[in-house]
Amino acid sequence: MSIYDIDVNTITGEKCSLSNYQGKVLLVVNVASKCGLTAQYEELEALYKAKAADGLEILGFPCNQFLGQEPGTEAEIQQFCTLNYGVTFPMFAKIEVNGANRHPLYQALITAQPSAIKNPAGGLAAKLGEMKLLPSDDSDIMWNFEKFLISSEGEVLARFAPDVTVTSAEFKAELDKVLA
Repeated sequence: MSIYDIDVNTITGEKCSLSNYQGKVLLVVNVASKCGLTAQYEELEALYKAKAADGLEILGFPCNQFLGQEPGTEAEIQQFCTLNYGVTFPMFAKIEVNGANRHPLYQALITAQPSAIKNPAGGLAAKLGEMKLLPSDDSDIMWNFEKFLISSEGEVLARFAPDVTVTSAEFKAELDKVLA
């Protein structure tokens, strides 16, 4: 199954096929409004503004599975993102990224890239490990703001740990290759 065969719901409730994004480079991110990493919205929006004309689409998927850090309704999430970070990239309805109710999109992404490129400093993984919050399955999404980079042909090229930001050398190198 291709990711383009998967349907999602927009943050405003409309059904949307990911085939609408065929031919674009995609960055799929599970997001949250009340997370220590929430400020990444600012970097994501800056990247979107800088690279959308080059064919990049950022798709934000709110998820409340990590310490309840995305408790709001879709309307509240949309308002938060717009007012606080000026988010203009597409946002979608809340989904689950781990467990029995994992959304088919995340099932496909994880199957294609079972492990993430980690932050060389190892900050978040060590902290979550100390707090006993790391998922038991290494292929599960570690936390909010994990990122998947997908080619314009729908190939899942790379997966980045939540603390690998879109301004990091690791991410930029992969993005530059796929946009070239």
